[in-house]
Amino acid sequence: MNIKKLAKTAKQYPYILLVMRHAKTEPFCPTGDFDRPLTDKGLKQAKTMAKGLREMDLVPDQMDVSSALRAQQTCNRMLKVFGDKPKVDFHKSLYEDGMQSVFDDLAGCKAKRHTLMILGHEPTVSMACQWLANPESDQSQLDLLNLGLSPATVVIFGSSMPFNSWQLHQATLLGVITPRDFK
Repeated sequence: MNIKKLAKTAKQYPYILLVMRHAKTEPFCPTGDFDRPLTDKGLKQAKTMAKGLREMDLVPDQMDVSSALRAQQTCNRMLKVFGDKPKVDFHKSLYEDGMQSVFDDLAGCKAKRHTLMILGHEPTVSMACQWLANPESDQSQLDLLNLGLSPATVVIFGSSMPFNSWQLHQATLLGVITPRDFK
């Protein structure tokens, strides 16, 4: 993935959606899936992605984040890089309610927000991205969504319309990036 080209392309759109899967987690937690923490690798992945997005000038105005521990930890690690710019809201629905929660977050987003990040879980995030991508999107990038998103992967969409007016298959899929793209 050519990060500089992707950043330049993203600047052409007034509304940018970043859909992210949380970073790498421990495989098991005695108190249940909701409480699984990030691994040391996951903490590094979150920091790497935040630095990369900042370098691309894609720091979100708002972050809608699953309230599961691993998503909160991913967000908190990213905020150390992003600073105070993003408004952050935690939503249990992004853990429990599947794809509909992603579309609810878009519908509820204020028009003044121009870069929104939704930070959630698989398979919800990759499935929602498939439904958001318009038919003109790059086929090789769409194929990546069919495989599911690996930890700390970010899908970038652009549109000329505010998030609260997005419908199915209307956003342009600009790219799928992983922490490896910033090394």
